[in-house]
Amino acid sequence: MSEIPVAASFGVSARPGHRMRDYIELTKPRVTWLILMSTAVGFYFGVRGAWSLAVLVHAVIGTGLIASGTFTLNQWYEREADAKMNRTRRRPLPTGRVTPAQAFWFGAAISLAGFVELWAGANLLSALLALFTLLSYLLAYTPLKQRSKHSTTVGAIPGAMPPLIGFAAACGALTLEAWVLFGILFFWQFPHFYSIGWMYREDYRRAGIRMLPVVEPDGESTARQILLYSLALIPVSVAPAFLAMSGHLYLWGALLLGLGFLYCGIRVARERTALRAKGVLLASVLYLPLLYGLMLLDGPSL
Repeated sequence: MSEIPVAASFGVSARPGHRMRDYIELTKPRVTWLILMSTAVGFYFGVRGAWSLAVLVHAVIGTGLIASGTFTLNQWYEREADAKMNRTRRRPLPTGRVTPAQAFWFGAAISLAGFVELWAGANLLSALLALFTLLSYLLAYTPLKQRSKHSTTVGAIPGAMPPLIGFAAACGALTLEAWVLFGILFFWQFPHFYSIGWMYREDYRRAGIRMLPVVEPDGESTARQILLYSLALIPVSVAPAFLAMSGHLYLWGALLLGLGFLYCGIRVARERTALRAKGVLLASVLYLPLLYGLMLLDGPSL
C-alpha cells in the first residue's frame, strides 16, 4: 500500500495557504488556454450573421469549466500512476496537498457548472458536445491508457472537440467547416503527444501506461506515426482556404507551417532521439497558435 501523507489522511491541504493554487494546478491551465483558443476559433467560424459577445463569453467560460473539471477528474483517476512518474509526482494529489475526495468533488462541481453554463448561455448542442468530451475522455481514453497503445487515437477524439463546441455555440449546428476544424486539431495531436511519449517513455513505463513508445521502445513506429500524421495534417490544414473560410494568405501560410512541421517529423524519423522529439514538441506548440492566427487574420470579417 502506498504511503499517504499525514495531511492528506485528515482531509486537509499540506499547505493551507496555497490551497487555491493547488486546485488551480489540478485544472491544467497551461493546457486549458489552448482549448479556449480552439473554442473561440470554432465560434468565430460558426457565426451566421449577427453575433453575440455574451454567447461567446458563455461558450468560453463553460468550455473552460468543463475542461478544467475533466482534467481534475482525470488526475483523480490516475493519482497512483502520477505518483510513479517524475514529471507528475509533484502534482497536488500524489503529494497529498489535495485529497482524492476533494479533487473528485471539485472536478465534478466545475464540470456540472460548465455544462449548465453552456446550456443556459449558449445552447443545448454545445453543452451536449462538451458532455460527450468529458465522458469519452474519462470513460474511454483514460482507462485505455493502461491497456492499449491505441489510447492515443481514442483520446484524440475528445481532444479535437473544442472547435465543435464553439461552432455549435455560435450557430446551433455543425457543418463541414466545423468538421474541418475538428480534423486539424485531431491530426495535430498525434505528433504532439507521440513526441511527449517518446521523451518521457521511461516515466510512462513505470506507471504502466501503454503508449506506443513504451510498447515499441525502439522508436521506429513512433517516428513513423509522427511523420505520417504530420504529412496528413497538411491537406486538412489547407482545406479552410477551399471552403471560403480563409483566403490565399492563409493557404500559403498554412502550407509553409505544415511543411515546417513535416520537416521536424522527418528529422525525428531519421534520428530517433529525445532532442529530435523535443523539436517536434516545440514545433507543435508553435504551429497551432500560428495557424489559428493566420486563419483569423485572413478570415471573414464579423
